[in-house]
Amino acid sequence: MKIRLRAICCLPVMLAACSTLAVAANAPKDISAMHSATPAGYDVVILKPSGVNLALMGLIECPELEGAQRVASGMEAKLVSSDGGTIKMFPGHFSFRITATLQKVVVDSAASTLEYRGDPRELLLQLKFRVKAYRGLEVREITPDSIELIGMPAEVPYDERIYRVNIKTADMPITDRLVIEILSPQGEVLTHFPFNLL
Repeated sequence: MKIRLRAICCLPVMLAACSTLAVAANAPKDISAMHSATPAGYDVVILKPSGVNLALMGLIECPELEGAQRVASGMEAKLVSSDGGTIKMFPGHFSFRITATLQKVVVDSAASTLEYRGDPRELLLQLKFRVKAYRGLEVREITPDSIELIGMPAEVPYDERIYRVNIKTADMPITDRLVIEILSPQGEVLTHFPFNLL
């Protein structure tokens, strides 16, 4: 009898806790504001047989996204601009900034290897880029508007190169996903960095 009474007394408390969790799960959640420059990730490739580490780092540059916030409400999700308007389409133009360096960087571990017997500094100048847009299972390739080598000029020997891959999009909803692939001179994918707005 005491066990049943205890269970009946606990029932309202359990129901209240469950309803609080349900409300919390459906309450709008604000994620911190986006910035005009957003890290896209990093990866490390070991060059064989030299054993040199090639670090690749991605940054997304898009001034139009400064201050925007992802807001989730239940199964719904939206992107709100800094002035409070709802963003439904990708910005018309933005850039992937890719840093390829042989300098020591703090990393967890190397993810892959690449056979490259030449001067690693030359490899930095031979990288290629491919941008893909995904809509569900459908994928298409986007040709960059331009690819710039910024920072140190190509004719100056150096162990780091920075590229700005400029993209123009047309009527692309923010539910799409973009991915930039960094390729070796032979076309092997070394790594990739995503750009998701939702």
